[in-house]
Amino acid sequence: MKNHLRHFLAVTALASALPFAAHAADVVKIGVAGPFTGANAAFGEQLWIGATGAADAINSKGGINGKKIELIKADDACEPKQAVAVANRLVDQDKVAAVVGHFCSSSTIPASEIYDDADILSMATGSTNPEVTERDLPTVTRICGRDDQQARVVADFLANHLKTKRIAVIHDKDTYGRGVADATREEAKRLGVETVLYDGVTRGERDFNALVTKIKAADVDAVFFGGLYAEAGTLARQIREQGLTIPYVSDDGIVDPAFVTAAGGKPFAKDVYMSFPADPRKLASSKDIVAKLTQEGKKADGFVLYAYSAVEAVAAALAATNSTSGTELADWLKKNKVATVLGDKEWDDKGDLTVPSYVMYQWDADGNYAEFAY
Repeated sequence: MKNHLRHFLAVTALASALPFAAHAADVVKIGVAGPFTGANAAFGEQLWIGATGAADAINSKGGINGKKIELIKADDACEPKQAVAVANRLVDQDKVAAVVGHFCSSSTIPASEIYDDADILSMATGSTNPEVTERDLPTVTRICGRDDQQARVVADFLANHLKTKRIAVIHDKDTYGRGVADATREEAKRLGVETVLYDGVTRGERDFNALVTKIKAADVDAVFFGGLYAEAGTLARQIREQGLTIPYVSDDGIVDPAFVTAAGGKPFAKDVYMSFPADPRKLASSKDIVAKLTQEGKKADGFVLYAYSAVEAVAAALAATNSTSGTELADWLKKNKVATVLGDKEWDDKGDLTVPSYVMYQWDADGNYAEFAY
């Protein structure tokens, strides 16, 4: 009787599992990791809009070798410890074939080690710290540029357009913010710009008036801030509130309308400069996608098209190799040109883009940003 019962239970369990097994065989799971909650959630929203747009488009054409893409949202809140927990879940529980993300460098660096140990491809969407791709991890790639690349563009802008001689360099003490600030400081020094004040703020801080007083006392020609929009916007407002009208320059961490909100409104964001790759919304390859997103009531701002492009690149590698080995997928990407919404993309042996194309932008009186020609 016991043997019959065991047999019945085993058959029942197998029958129950079959639909799930069939479902698992019909999909390719791709993790989308970034800050979906917390102070930097606007960037997570950008990533999700782009990733879902690409997945829907690919699925409408039959998916990847007949399998539909299933996106798994993974919220790291731009916190390293949470990123590690998220990475472990994506690997062990969700069994993803690849990961698009993370966004913050401080999250990407520890999380990518977990993916690499599991031989899972990861493609960072906004992590520009050089260390991301300088650790000889064969499964790590990114769809964005690097701090040292955008620092050269910012330093040239400071020295040759703004004619800056003395600068205050401020950062948010995070891997990304400090990294891009240090790179900008070094490049600016090479061009004859002296950093007379170098200081840091803590993420989540909102009273920078004592720092602004130090900036005023340092008698600088411009301020550069390395970090994300929450702190960047608050500092911009308090600098203006104390009567300083010197140029304020930041990085691709403020490329979202949330910067205007953090700055306390359009008047405080007006004329702020930032670095970001050439406007992807103006590319011929993105025209139809931007129009579709606009029709759906979504914006293609910031990193939206980068997440879209990352999903396209990952899908191309999965389709071409018919493999889920992160090493094989990354190796294929490093040897092949991929057509994406951002145009044709190529990666070097480290997993970096061969052409990052940074330029400068300016926020205007209407709370929008546009490329700044100089």
